[in-house]
Amino acid sequence: MMDDAEQKMRFLFAIRSSGVTDARVLAAMERIDRGVFVKGIFADRAYEDMPLPIACGQTISQPSVVGQMTQALNVGPRDKVLEVGTGSGYQAAVLSHLARRVYTVERHRRLVAAARGIFDTLGLTNITALSADGSFGLPEQAPFDRIIVTAAAEDPPGPLLAQLRIGGIMVVPVGQSDAVQSLIRVTRLETGFDYEELRPVRFVPLIEGMGQD
Repeated sequence: MMDDAEQKMRFLFAIRSSGVTDARVLAAMERIDRGVFVKGIFADRAYEDMPLPIACGQTISQPSVVGQMTQALNVGPRDKVLEVGTGSGYQAAVLSHLARRVYTVERHRRLVAAARGIFDTLGLTNITALSADGSFGLPEQAPFDRIIVTAAAEDPPGPLLAQLRIGGIMVVPVGQSDAVQSLIRVTRLETGFDYEELRPVRFVPLIEGMGQD
């Protein structure tokens, strides 16, 4: 049996091996214990580099993908960040160590309640978690310096693009099926948007409307 320290060392090694080199991102991922966000029968796999099921038919993303998305977002310490798809709350917790303020929205109220409980326990006071249809963003708090979407859309959603500050960056998985999705980095310019394809990924679909739970 590996002890906790060895598991966490392997965890960080897997993230680095996937191309995450940003020291601030690695430090944030070292500070946030993924084990806190993985419950039940999968708890003993929390430090493996794999996505895991959570409640409401959702998943907690693969740590190396969280690292790559966070690195691509290039968050500064004064940035206001919007996350669409709170899920377990793990990605928002990592972002909370990099940004001034994190707003995270989720269509399943049950997931928001659970994530809020973890944020409170960890003392992460710069995260606001809300139940909302994330495909419309959070207009009342716009514009955002950074937007991260943890569910796949057919195209980068128009309402989210509109809520991005000029010079801002959005990282979003785009694709029409589970099989073919690409992680895209969108930068808002004075004259429009610049799109950069980063890597193939697999995410649950971005669904409009609120969940039943």
